[in-house]
Amino acid sequence: MSTDTTTDTQPPAQHVADSHGLIRVHGARENNLKDVSIEIPKRRLTVFTGVSGSGKSSLVFNTIAAESQRMINETYSAFVQGFMPTLARPEVDVLDGLTTAIIVDQQRMGADPRSTVGTATDANAMLRILFSRLGQPHIGSPNAFSFNVPTVRASGAITVERGNKKAERATYTRLGGMCPRCEGRGTVSDIDLTQLYDDSKSIAEGAFTIPGWKSDSWWTVRTYAASGFLDPNKPIRDFTKQEMQDFLYREPTKVKVEGSTLTYEGLIPRIQKSFLSKDREGMQPHIREFVDRAVTFTTCPECDGTRLSEAARSSRIAGINIADACAMQISDLVEWVRGLDEPSVRPLLTALLRTLESFVEIGLGYLSLDRPAGTLSGGEAQRTKMIRHLGSSLTDVTYVFDEPTAGLHPHDIQRMNNLLLRLRDKGNTVLVVEHKPEVIAIADHVVDLGPGAGTAGGTVCFEGTVEGLRAAGTITGRHLDDRAKLKQAVRKPTGTLEIRGATTHNLQDVDVDIPLGVLAVITGVAGSGKSSLVHGSIPGGAGVVSVDQSPIRGSRRSNPATYTGLLDPIRKAFAKANGVKPALFSANSEGACPGCNGAGVVYTDLGIMASVSSTCEECEGKRFQAAVLDYKLGGRDISEVLAMPVTEAEEFFGAGEARTPAAHAILERLASVGLGYLTIGQPLTTLSGGERQRLKLATHMADKGGVYVLDEPTNGLHLADVEQLLGLLDRLVDAGKSVIVIEHHQAVMAHADWIIDLGPGAGHDGGRVVFEGTPADLVAARFTLTGEHLADYVGA
Repeated sequence: MSTDTTTDTQPPAQHVADSHGLIRVHGARENNLKDVSIEIPKRRLTVFTGVSGSGKSSLVFNTIAAESQRMINETYSAFVQGFMPTLARPEVDVLDGLTTAIIVDQQRMGADPRSTVGTATDANAMLRILFSRLGQPHIGSPNAFSFNVPTVRASGAITVERGNKKAERATYTRLGGMCPRCEGRGTVSDIDLTQLYDDSKSIAEGAFTIPGWKSDSWWTVRTYAASGFLDPNKPIRDFTKQEMQDFLYREPTKVKVEGSTLTYEGLIPRIQKSFLSKDREGMQPHIREFVDRAVTFTTCPECDGTRLSEAARSSRIAGINIADACAMQISDLVEWVRGLDEPSVRPLLTALLRTLESFVEIGLGYLSLDRPAGTLSGGEAQRTKMIRHLGSSLTDVTYVFDEPTAGLHPHDIQRMNNLLLRLRDKGNTVLVVEHKPEVIAIADHVVDLGPGAGTAGGTVCFEGTVEGLRAAGTITGRHLDDRAKLKQAVRKPTGTLEIRGATTHNLQDVDVDIPLGVLAVITGVAGSGKSSLVHGSIPGGAGVVSVDQSPIRGSRRSNPATYTGLLDPIRKAFAKANGVKPALFSANSEGACPGCNGAGVVYTDLGIMASVSSTCEECEGKRFQAAVLDYKLGGRDISEVLAMPVTEAEEFFGAGEARTPAAHAILERLASVGLGYLTIGQPLTTLSGGERQRLKLATHMADKGGVYVLDEPTNGLHLADVEQLLGLLDRLVDAGKSVIVIEHHQAVMAHADWIIDLGPGAGHDGGRVVFEGTPADLVAARFTLTGEHLADYVGA
């Protein structure tokens, strides 16, 4: 007997749930996007390319990721939404197929002095539990090892309402790990009294030299006179010991002044509350200058900078206390944790080890857990945020990355690529905004925006595979295989900048001569000590112009004209031409439209719903009063001038009736850094990261200095823009300046006159000079990581 077997060769019908494999965007109009419509495949790696300012961030972050977050927030109750930031719906017609978006951007971590790498990643929390369980002697709960928790003691009578009520004496103690001297900051401030007052004068004669303090003000003289603690008419140097104590250190005390009650407080506590409690970066320039002059920060002598109390430092595991563990390089801490074998805390050790190993895997093994979070670069901050996602069990989510290779040596980029592919292979959608060809090469799908920047961009030039992009003929496609050539001849130095015995951070007693009058490039893997060498050893001040990676701040009222100081000469030119006050030509001052207060838009707050913004009907978005727009300069009103791109404004203020040399000089600098397309009145909040960095560079080019120090100026720059940057660096050197650049980009290395390579590794494996010489010598030697990658790049 035979049985016929029929095989059905037709594939099973697709389940309807599997048909949602695309994120569809139709009619996106955020910022400079021009009705963009694209379809992005899910569970694939999609890279968004295009020149800086072409609209990549507007599409990925301000449209796709923003709408995903807004819709997730709407799932919470109205009560919870009241505590959350309100997000406006992006300017887009259709957004379909969205999944939960996890944004890993380059925003620097908060510069709070209490925030460290350990507290930002929960590694500290696990270490504290570990020491509270295994530490000998046992001193208490995890709070006893936290430098953010002070020790609290209280005693008094309590009444227990049970049967016969009876008052009982009770004492309460909560042991914290905070060092009482420095309050968990690790540093103590020492105030130079000579910078606060002139002791040859009395208070009434104007002894104070503190910004904003007027010795003849009613509050100062009357409070000191009425306090009875000192004589305001006696020179400060003649104060008795008690008077000096009250003048400098007295605790807040209520005093009667002409029928009013005021608080008298010693000078030092007042300075600490009014100046030292603020973030230095947020201070006005003249206040910051005073603080830098009057206050010195030294390591706390009681805790030796560990931030921890003596009790917390006394408890040890295998001879190591928690301060020692946090100070270790993370790659060494991994080995120490791996050597602990204690079954009672095995789940905790496993979780801690996984977190620490993620640091090493992502290329941050050279950090320590006690490193202040505010000192991390943008790239380091971004990779630190990635730590919590590496071991995540979540799938089918959208990860959004903003230039994940920022601050990475070519040697480390392959490691980052592997991490991106791993996230994709778990079933996630990975969206990456990136310029580096090494990352574009691994994409499953590429979206190229352009063709230009600003108003010349905002359209999709290409969508498809990497091979398709190469053949497409777009700016990105044409430059994808660009390779810089080594210079045939290098410039001769005009002098040297000597650095001797440099020991900042991980530098190991480095002696090096940086040539002047040439383009010198400092290279090395991330964490090898490049920034420590340059920023820590080259003294700032006269003759040195330093453009670091700190972000520029600005509200929606700030624009390139206000940030660069361009608006001042423009306002004065308008005022002079029309015989009126300059303040009329400021949208933040007298000339502001009364309907929108100079914002150009009117915001309607709808409580927990997203605020609605609409163009101001009174000024039609021009931001100025109608009367102000009647005043003209060269036939244009102030709103028309602010709507000009830099190149048009440069021409406008360069000749004719509107000729204004001060404005023209600033506009020339903006054009020279590649921002000719930018509208001078465009809000800073709409600028991309690369645009902001170049805006900062343009403002610093006005500084009078012979040495320019640039920290990774290619960050956020398209392959085509790197050529323009190299031209700018050449012009600076040819003008007689010395340019020192910290850089990972091989095109900048190949263009250098002199290279100083640090390494060979990161952290304690780096901090040494492994090569000094010309790029050609480095390629010929090929014995350092940088040399190998540069040789491959130039095809040697």
